[in-house]
Amino acid sequence: MDFLLGIFTYRFLTNAIVSILLVSVVAGIVGTLVVVKRMVFVSGGITHASFGGIGIAYYLGFSPVCGAMLFAVASALSVEWLGQKGRMRKDSAIAVLWSLGMSLGVLFMFLTPGYTPNLMGYMFGDVLMVTDSDIAALATVAVLLVASSTVFYRPLLYVSFDAAFARVAGWRVDVINSIISVATAVSIVLSIKVVGIIMLLSMFTLPQAIAGMFCRRLSSTMLVSAVIGCVVGTSGLAVAYLFDLPTGAVITALLASVYLVIYMIKAILKRRKY
Repeated sequence: MDFLLGIFTYRFLTNAIVSILLVSVVAGIVGTLVVVKRMVFVSGGITHASFGGIGIAYYLGFSPVCGAMLFAVASALSVEWLGQKGRMRKDSAIAVLWSLGMSLGVLFMFLTPGYTPNLMGYMFGDVLMVTDSDIAALATVAVLLVASSTVFYRPLLYVSFDAAFARVAGWRVDVINSIISVATAVSIVLSIKVVGIIMLLSMFTLPQAIAGMFCRRLSSTMLVSAVIGCVVGTSGLAVAYLFDLPTGAVITALLASVYLVIYMIKAILKRRKY
């Protein structure tokens, strides 16, 4: 009851709810593409590489979000470019950017004169500190993703499941993959404050894994995973608020628990069937 009253009383709690709903929509679309295209490790690399941009931005005195955005997009395009035509194995490129980004982020944050920024806020998120500008940025990206995934659904479908057919059909697969990588990078950066770098990957994979147990179409997987993210995300926020726990960790634990419970129930039902 206190949580429900707080939504209408405290602006920070309202912003937290809205941000989780928007992140769920963004993750539902981008995360589905990430899982279907088997880019989970790529997304993890981009997530951790963006920390380098945060550290450099703090050191140079400009917006950490802008720094993370530039670093994440550059990392995503670098992985895509290096992976094309066998210039470098994608997993090797990701490993280099992952370690480089994290090390640069920590070094530049500690070299920042005057004070040491709070690393925990970026690592585990701080949803109660989400601002109106953060909400506006997330809303803009969510609207663009919904519109683009609706208009360009077929090329996304072809590229995700059969890149060879997409090329024969005349689609620029390399360009589409680069756009997906950039969209993933932007979505990740804007979601860091809500969930945190460490927990962020769960929002982009676990709802999709749960939805994948019931859905066979790309569009339905996007929709169901977004709904799962909204329900579990707001439930996690309520639990975290009531018991004074870290929101990102609670949401991740709930998502993992839901996945394991559904997986075990399906396994038991399948065994009984046979």
